[in-house]
Amino acid sequence: MADGKEKSADSASAEMIDRAVREGISTGCSRAESLKPCPIGVEESCCKICSMGPCRLPRSKTGETSRRAGVCGATVDTIVARNFARKVAGGSASHSDHAREVALTFLMAAQGKAQDFTIKDEMKLFEVALDFGINIEKRDVKEIAVELGEKALSEFGKQSGELIFTGKAPLRRQELWRKQNVMPRGIDREVVEVMHRTHMGVDQDYRHILQQATRAALADGWGGSMISTELQDIMFGTPVPVLGSINLGVLKEDHVNIVVHGHEPLLPEMLVVASRDPVIKQSVERSGAKGINLAGMCCSANEVLMRHGIPCAGNFLQQELALVTGAVELMTVDVQCQMQGLANVAECFHTKLITTSDRAMIQGAEHIEFHPEKGLDTAKRILTMAIENYPNRRGPVCIPAEKQDMIAGFSHETITYLLGGLFRASYRPLNDNIANGRIRGVAGVVGCNNVRTRHDADHLAMIRELIKNDVLVLTTGCSAMACGKAGLLTPEAAGQHAGKGLAEVCETIGIPPVLHMGSCVDNSRILIAATAIVKEGGLGEDLSDLPVAGAAPEWMSEKAIAIGHYFVASGIFTVFGTTWPTLGSENVTRHLFEEYEDMYKGMWAFEPDPVKAAHLMIAHIDKKRKALGIDKARERVLYDMAMRRAME
Repeated sequence: MADGKEKSADSASAEMIDRAVREGISTGCSRAESLKPCPIGVEESCCKICSMGPCRLPRSKTGETSRRAGVCGATVDTIVARNFARKVAGGSASHSDHAREVALTFLMAAQGKAQDFTIKDEMKLFEVALDFGINIEKRDVKEIAVELGEKALSEFGKQSGELIFTGKAPLRRQELWRKQNVMPRGIDREVVEVMHRTHMGVDQDYRHILQQATRAALADGWGGSMISTELQDIMFGTPVPVLGSINLGVLKEDHVNIVVHGHEPLLPEMLVVASRDPVIKQSVERSGAKGINLAGMCCSANEVLMRHGIPCAGNFLQQELALVTGAVELMTVDVQCQMQGLANVAECFHTKLITTSDRAMIQGAEHIEFHPEKGLDTAKRILTMAIENYPNRRGPVCIPAEKQDMIAGFSHETITYLLGGLFRASYRPLNDNIANGRIRGVAGVVGCNNVRTRHDADHLAMIRELIKNDVLVLTTGCSAMACGKAGLLTPEAAGQHAGKGLAEVCETIGIPPVLHMGSCVDNSRILIAATAIVKEGGLGEDLSDLPVAGAAPEWMSEKAIAIGHYFVASGIFTVFGTTWPTLGSENVTRHLFEEYEDMYKGMWAFEPDPVKAAHLMIAHIDKKRKALGIDKARERVLYDMAMRRAME
């Protein structure tokens, strides 16, 4: 197997990869060495939706798409479009089922039925209630919250009309969605309709299939994901900038180490509360440990980091490597992005692996279901199991030294406050600095890790190139954690890595050149931030007018495809790396890469080289700057008091 440094740009991960190789422990990296991707499957020109196949329609040696059809007559265009649409449906279902669980818990908390869950951000409760058309005047907070919870849940099963949060988009964008007949009606309906249309013998026009995929993606971004983000903020508190630390070095040899892994922050929130319980602290003392050390993994890490400063152990490809340290007493997993290989790695050490969701079990793991009614009790039970397991460590503990400070928690509300203060909170300073050229544009760089690329390397190469060229970067998920480990999420990074204009703005405000905005579902924060830029004025009337772009250089999951597709449908140029799932069809790829720009004013692109991809984004940003007439430098004018009064 290759050296760990060839597999990861992160030295702590490389060290643990090498340890796993020496000790014969199977990890994602070693399995990738023995398993090569199917060249036909990677282009999605293989149909498996009925038992007359699979029908494989590879491109010819000259690169031309095969003229053959499947047994039923389905063309490669239909097959590739179906596979792409099903990826969008899978990603949208994952985010939205997460949101459903949050909404159910939110309603129970409002009704007083969820143990130790409360309403922490009343101001945001009022704001979101108004979005839903709920009267808040002279009403009790709990009463408002109950009605909000009920209305949020109804968004999943709606059969007609429009999702409420689509009303937050710019008016031009809403009009375009209606014109293209992609305005989402109900979250579940759109996912189900994708699955029906892509069943054997139903929808067989690739453009029509992708139209429904677009509607389902919008139901994710402007529906499920946004509902999840907003309700989590109300229950757990809207994030504000917080100092945290990241990488495997956050684990502590003399502490009981518990890693929370997954995407739903419900149990992690209760573990934070339970870890402060006096009885739990006494148990820790009796075990001989110096304390409890909670650490996050993947998007659960982002959630508890933003609200509590709980350290991050790492991102997707570090989940098995955290156990290879031999220092983890217990890891909890709920839903999404958990490798089944965790169970085998845990068996090599003393680690207990606990599954906690009624939707996800792993063979070989212990299952303890989390339910909000007894959330705190369940958290205490899990902590007790970890404490009791502390004396059972076997073999040497090997914790890498690497850990890095970072600033996380830049919600939309925080950004407005930082730009304008308490009484003049506004996006105006950002818009002005985009217009005057200090900030060239804004990029959202998000998404997973992929073992087919060097871990973290593509995220870092792209983002460093962007900020060097004065592009402010907003980041979430595993991409955000890659930036954290590399020191890009500190204010000092502006002077070290950013271009002169971006650095000047960041140093004035005191922010990093890369803003950590949360977990995967929190990509909806980027949509809201972009919408706020439009509504502030001066940079066009729609999201498609803005000098902005999006990317996922190391994507691997269906959720990433759904995210990218709702950004494209919202008018954002979006480039993906690693591989692209429509290359088996020239027509489908052309439709997404070219025709979508005419239809939605946003489009897809594919470029595996992260630096080249960054320059595709910069070229798009420059094109939008030129269209807005802000592509030329403006003379700086020092305003005196008379000029300021004239402006007012």
